Amino acid sequence: MRIGLILSEAFTGLRRNASMVISVILVTFVSLTFVGAAMLMQMQIGKMQSYWADRAQVAVSMCATVSDVDTCQAGQAATQDQIDAVKAKLDGPALAPLIRDYTYATSEQVFENAKGLLPEDILGVVTADQFNATFSINLVDQRQSDVIIEAFSGQTGVEDVTDQLQYLEPLFQTLTVATYVAVGIAGLMLIAAVLLIATTIRLSAFARRRELGIMRLVGASNRFIQTPFVLEGVLAALVGSALASVAVWAMVGVGVHQYLRDRVGFITSWVDIGDVAIVIPVIVVLGVVLAALSASFAIRRWLRA
Repeated sequence: MRIGLILSEAFTGLRRNASMVISVILVTFVSLTFVGAAMLMQMQIGKMQSYWADRAQVAVSMCATVSDVDTCQAGQAATQDQIDAVKAKLDGPALAPLIRDYTYATSEQVFENAKGLLPEDILGVVTADQFNATFSINLVDQRQSDVIIEAFSGQTGVEDVTDQLQYLEPLFQTLTVATYVAVGIAGLMLIAAVLLIATTIRLSAFARRRELGIMRLVGASNRFIQTPFVLEGVLAALVGSALASVAVWAMVGVGVHQYLRDRVGFITSWVDIGDVAIVIPVIVVLGVVLAALSASFAIRRWLRA
């Protein structure tokens, strides 16, 4: 019976302050959607880094006839002795434990691979010896690429040493900045939601001040008086959380799987519904807990006033 009375009081308060409740729902929906988007974005960054860390290579480019760095002799490609010196260092006790495997492509092989990528007018004026013979190295731990770069930088016959993962760093940094922006907006919107919930509860309590006075006179406990108001905030936040959950699911189910996956080919590992299943409980619990705390704090302050 008391539970029915508490629920009845809560729904009465929601009905009396419908416009404010709708505002709470919308602000909670937007803020928790940003929270979910930030979490998914961070998961996506993690998936991409993990995927490319296993596949990115360190490329040791030998001198070609057109190389103009200090370690190369003008107009002369790397000699066989210089190539053998690189192989010996890769197979040596210092670097071998860091390397999973490596391949070597001669300048002729690199030239053949480039034929399908270069336009005909350029192919007519270039020769194989203008392309760099290249060692492509797969590391056990891609984070140790600096060791390989340091080992071969400045070595005679080596034009350049590059870590392919560095080409993706601008993308990772952009996504990280976008995550911070989403978190910042979500934080501001959550503050707005908390303030709106507190204001809604105060208005609801003010509208029922005579009823609350009677309840106090007949000996109703503070917990009994406060519970309907807390439920008002929780129910409004729960609706906003449910809408945010639907939005997060749509972002992945529609935005990622039906749109981005077919258009962004270089990303092969995307967030999926399993990741959404992790995010949704977090945003629902966050919304409910914030609503309960803000509503409880607001009604306690009002009753003490």
